[in-house]
Amino acid sequence: MSSLSEKRKVTVNGVEYEVDIHYDNGKWEVSLEGNVFEVEIDQQPSRHQRKKRDPNKGITPSSGIISSAIPGKIVSVLVSEGDKVSSDSVVIVLEAMKMQNEIKAGIDGRIEKIMCQPGERIEANVPMMEILGNKKEVE
Repeated sequence: MSSLSEKRKVTVNGVEYEVDIHYDNGKWEVSLEGNVFEVEIDQQPSRHQRKKRDPNKGITPSSGIISSAIPGKIVSVLVSEGDKVSSDSVVIVLEAMKMQNEIKAGIDGRIEKIMCQPGERIEANVPMMEILGNKKEVE
């Protein structure tokens, strides 16, 4: 295939644009609002093209506050207030977008406060649990 042209919609910094894409003799050109840009495509296959979303992204390790990065429904709370946990312990199971996500403690410590319950719907970035970090208490 020596020549190909098509229109596409792209989003750049949150703004949607319609662009003309032209491929000719191994070179890509993109036209955007009258400006033409030459685009190089890295032909090396990438091992990790898409980064998997981390369900523990809402954890702030220094504070021990656990919140979800995405809205969802609490399926189960696997700990009780006063329980000792390690950083890799699963403490909450959250269903979001028809998938169950295991949310880990993130720090070693003791469960100070649980602010959610099974069946409850939560919004993104809402605190669900607080862990009092104290390595000596867990050991």
